[in-house]
Amino acid sequence: MAAALAATTFAAPSLSFADGFVGIAMPTKSSSRWISDGNSMVEQFEAAGYTTDLQYAEDDIPNQLAQIENMITKGVNVLVIAAIDGTTLSNALANANAAGIKVIAYDRLIRDSEHVDYYSTFNNFQVGVLQATNLVNGLKARYGDVKPWNIEVFGGSPDDNNAYFFYNGAMSVLQPLIDSGDIVVPSGQMGMDTVGTLRWDGSVAQARMDNLLSANYTGQQIHGVLSPYDGLSIGIISSLKGVGYGSGDLPMPIVTGQDAEIPSVKAILRGDQYSTIFKDTRELARVTVGMVDALLGGSEPEINDTETYDNGVKVVPSYLLKPVPVTEANWEDVLLESGYYTRDQIQ
Repeated sequence: MAAALAATTFAAPSLSFADGFVGIAMPTKSSSRWISDGNSMVEQFEAAGYTTDLQYAEDDIPNQLAQIENMITKGVNVLVIAAIDGTTLSNALANANAAGIKVIAYDRLIRDSEHVDYYSTFNNFQVGVLQATNLVNGLKARYGDVKPWNIEVFGGSPDDNNAYFFYNGAMSVLQPLIDSGDIVVPSGQMGMDTVGTLRWDGSVAQARMDNLLSANYTGQQIHGVLSPYDGLSIGIISSLKGVGYGSGDLPMPIVTGQDAEIPSVKAILRGDQYSTIFKDTRELARVTVGMVDALLGGSEPEINDTETYDNGVKVVPSYLLKPVPVTEANWEDVLLESGYYTRDQIQ
């Protein structure tokens, strides 16, 4: 796997419509992951001769709508949109369609609109499977056959379609263990309507973890936490440390994550976080650039999924990339050997 990552090239494709104008709407700069996405796309589009307009909406839905409408007014040929709320863009996309503008949903599915041409993302169900598998592997390594294992479950933002795929993928692994009694959720809190974390807010996750610990763990130990995103994991870890986990005779629970953000990679090396999921934003940008080139050049973009992503109006043809699990055992191979980070950034 490391060799494959290291051998991957991220050069922009040879484009046939290099005078195109691409509008890129990103949700927020509060996550380093989205900054990397934006930078990767601008670098690859502009290296290929495209003009770009990159905008961040800072998780403000009206702001993102205004930015998209402004891009339409400016005359972009294609919109690449990572939506804050995938259900709020129908009118804007109708306006884009009327202006002959193609639309690519980037990493987050845009729902309830027929005017979504393609979707570039990772295999999000598999992300959840990997997160839960990491959790179970960590529990086995830490506690062996001493069961049941007490865990709590966190979900992503309910307005992000991906959050449901992450949750469902994870529960495909965890539910059989819950049914058998090997895993217990002492709070009883499960289901995205209960465990979702609006806007992927780490402070909200920390506050919920505080409440879970005080209500359910005064006489017992928590062994693991399913966290779908590194930003939530950091908040969860702060809560756990606040009541003594990671010191004395209270080991840190097994905590998962996603996006391989630098603070969480460092937390993995400290032993505070067990795992994360690496999603190479350079490769996602490369796929998206290829989609735009095909669209503007009059050919069909490369896709590998025509069944999974029904947005409520249509099944959006998609290209799904493979996520990669990261733990202390393989972080150097995955993150350094691929050139995604330098050692100085991590250590």
